[in-house]
Amino acid sequence: MNEAASVRWVSGDLYEPYVGRWSRLVAREFLNWLDAPARLDWLDLGCGTGVVLEAIAGRCAPAHLAGVDSSAGFLDFARLRLKDTGAELHRADARGLPFAAARFDRVVSGLMLNFVPDQPLAAAEMARVAQPGGEVALYVWDYAEGMEMMRRFWDAAAALDPQAAERDEARRSPICRPEPLRRLFEGAGLTEVETRAIDVPTAFRDFDDYWVPFLGGQAPAPAYCMSLTEEGRTALRERLRASLPAQADGSIRLVARAWAVRGRKA
Repeated sequence: MNEAASVRWVSGDLYEPYVGRWSRLVAREFLNWLDAPARLDWLDLGCGTGVVLEAIAGRCAPAHLAGVDSSAGFLDFARLRLKDTGAELHRADARGLPFAAARFDRVVSGLMLNFVPDQPLAAAEMARVAQPGGEVALYVWDYAEGMEMMRRFWDAAAALDPQAAERDEARRSPICRPEPLRRLFEGAGLTEVETRAIDVPTAFRDFDDYWVPFLGGQAPAPAYCMSLTEEGRTALRERLRASLPAQADGSIRLVARAWAVRGRKA
């Protein structure tokens, strides 16, 4: 099993300040890249707190919106966010979608793939429910290099605790690179497969704005942070405080990179 798949996503309130706020920026660029026409039927697989669905509703003039997620807590959060969009939300597993084949014009996903135990099956399900000629697309964080808030966290953690390297998301989620994503989509029978990087700014007001979300305990890095002793957590906090590039006003400006992939169903 993919180790990242064991992470439990429960609270949208914890997710939003951690990465939800940055995913919103990526979602806009992702949809700009897809450049889909209006009046299409959309499915968001692993819709989480509703970030991508909200962006679709605001930009793409969809005919119909549907979302699937396995977390009841995230779906409750999404229902509040999407109450005026008419989105249809289901609690279901990515490996067995509750839809007929060829149901949707566009099947998308944001930041979900690496948390699925069987990624080829999830990609096959995305392709199954897409209409012939329709497009399947997703994005994931570049844990290895470009998602700086997490990269800096794990580098600091590993400097203090060599065992932290075993929990680093770059190691646990090797799918989150262009070539593995391309192979995954081609293996699902999709054609015209393309990948691209999406870089967005992550501007933190101050060090606490960066650090406090890691205390939520949800997702691999926060879970590791909260597994430490108080002494260990303090050492990690202070190492990060010293290493992050603070501006004169105390703000911290980093970059978050996501890798996106899309393909067409024949």
